[in-house]
Amino acid sequence: MNLSSLAIQEAATALREKKFSSVELTQSCLDAIKKHDGDVRAFTTVCEESALANARAADALLAANKAPSILTGIPVALKDVFCTKGINTTAASNILKDFKPAYDATTVKKLAAAGMVMLGKTNTDEFTCGSSTETSCYGTTHNPWNLDCTPGGSSGGSSAAVAAGECLYALGTDTGGSIRQPAAYCGITGLKVTYGRVSRFGVISMASSLDSIGPMTKSAWDSAAVLQEIAGHDEHDTTTPNVAVPDYLAELAKADVAGMTIGLPKEYFIKGTDPEVDAAVRTAIEVLVKKGAKIKEISLPHSPYGLAVYYVLCPSEVSANMARYDGIRMGPGPTKEPKDLAEYYFNTRGEGFGAEMKRRIMMGTYTLSSGYYDAYYTKAQKVRTLVMRDFDEAFKDVDVIITPVTPSTAFKIGENSNDPVKMYLEDIFTVSVNVAGLPGLAVPVGFSSQKMPIGMQIIGPMFSEAKLLQVGHVYQQETSWHKERAMK
Repeated sequence: MNLSSLAIQEAATALREKKFSSVELTQSCLDAIKKHDGDVRAFTTVCEESALANARAADALLAANKAPSILTGIPVALKDVFCTKGINTTAASNILKDFKPAYDATTVKKLAAAGMVMLGKTNTDEFTCGSSTETSCYGTTHNPWNLDCTPGGSSGGSSAAVAAGECLYALGTDTGGSIRQPAAYCGITGLKVTYGRVSRFGVISMASSLDSIGPMTKSAWDSAAVLQEIAGHDEHDTTTPNVAVPDYLAELAKADVAGMTIGLPKEYFIKGTDPEVDAAVRTAIEVLVKKGAKIKEISLPHSPYGLAVYYVLCPSEVSANMARYDGIRMGPGPTKEPKDLAEYYFNTRGEGFGAEMKRRIMMGTYTLSSGYYDAYYTKAQKVRTLVMRDFDEAFKDVDVIITPVTPSTAFKIGENSNDPVKMYLEDIFTVSVNVAGLPGLAVPVGFSSQKMPIGMQIIGPMFSEAKLLQVGHVYQQETSWHKERAMK
């Protein structure tokens, strides 16, 4: 048995039945990293020694029947934006080269309390700015289903690691689709939570009003298990409301879509979408209809403006968040001796940031500048309100909304590198969910004729993660796409 190919649900049961140990499970993942990661390049840092030590500690808890969580002893990979005490956290940027935080992110602390076995940190677009994991200072991550293709981004390292069997689950971040898009491209399950459902304390920011954190797993059941541990209010993050965390696995156990109304927005089933993607998503919807769900055609009239809103708001917040990286408090500083402080900043940021980061900083600085703030940023915030209202109105008539995750399957590495606008269009079906602060779940629903995964997106009202996971679980109970593995 290839232990690293197991889902959390299978592995957790087997650990408690003493079929194998956490050390054996962890070693299987480390072996998979050694076997595959030279080609996939999902990891930026591998923590072999500490992972095996944590696995031994987990085995002791399991042997004493004192395991604090289903996740005890289950190997995980963390996107390289989660602060981990004493372990490199670089956001895949030269400006944070060799940065080792003095503390753990809240999510890392929560997983540690649950008996986490952390295998290491995964690759990302620089400061999560990208849709292909090609802007990383560590180089490009490759899709395990086709090494010539991107795994998506910015959580491409996390999605590739899960798909390649290099870990059982991973954490990612989603600012405009960065969990859902790579999940779709790599054939795994990815959950973008309601804004504030999971604490962002200790997670390197990209765009603070859009960022969210979520699990990247092999099934909806696994996502529910992870969310159970990381969700909730955090006194260190004022954007986390004190909203009760439901028992997601208990809710999953009574999953039923009978009588549920699914909204299909006409703005998301459009000309230009790959026919194979459209067909796979519609076939998946029919599976839910056979289980008793009803379909309703709806309209989200301001959705076509969501991408434009996002690419005004996001660079503006990127510009503000990147101002702190000056090479003094963190980062290596410039390689050339500056003549004054201004030149020090100029050289540090010029050398430390990559091309996409510079592009977004410049875009954001422009939209926030005097004379343009009202014309761009303020107007974008007004349209953001209209996008939110569209969803609010839609959810008066439907329980969830289903769309494709992306208009096509994973593209070739380098295909969009010289066309930033084309790259930005990869997020066309995902960004409005972030703009509105809603949860969205990506689940695999088939493969193209080129054997590349296709994903379906399930969107719900704020704090409806349990409902989305139920829909995903019902679908996965009837299908086996989520059980397909890219690498053996």
